[in-house]
Amino acid sequence: MSLTDKHVVVLVTGISAAGKSTVSDLLAKRFGRGVHVKGDVFRRMVVSGRAEMTSNPTPEAQRQLHLRYRLGAATADAYFKAGFSVVLQDIVLGPKLDEYVGMIKSRPLCAVTLAPRPEVVAAREASRSKSAYRPGFDTITALDNALRFGTPRIGMWLDTSAQTPNETANEIAARAWDEARIP
Repeated sequence: MSLTDKHVVVLVTGISAAGKSTVSDLLAKRFGRGVHVKGDVFRRMVVSGRAEMTSNPTPEAQRQLHLRYRLGAATADAYFKAGFSVVLQDIVLGPKLDEYVGMIKSRPLCAVTLAPRPEVVAAREASRSKSAYRPGFDTITALDNALRFGTPRIGMWLDTSAQTPNETANEIAARAWDEARIP
């Protein structure tokens, strides 16, 4: 049975330009009642005093990231409680993935990590109108290393390097219920 036949929360993560927004939107639209919660929206709501995350974040940047994650989890829970299936998408790296999963109270919960190769991310980033990678800050390689070597292997990990967004959404819909569920 397809994931999209279930009432579920799906957390989609990966580094910038991994395809999270596009894939999450496509996946959410496949549910009879689907919502796409974009974690970055909560970051952008801070219009004064925003502290950006970097490889060496300030304590304030850490506090704002934790707030963003709490808001994303609470929003996903509220929509789930109202009868919607939720695709919650954000950049969640390292041990923070376990923390974020713990903040989401709704079950069933699936976690999916999009992990295309760094050169594929670089090509995708070059074709985007926005830029997630700033000179002198985090590089694609640094974030990819944080993902691959510092992030717990929970849920389902997908190398989406050779897939279109639709193919990735199809694969998540077909496999996540059996391979991505979190207790």
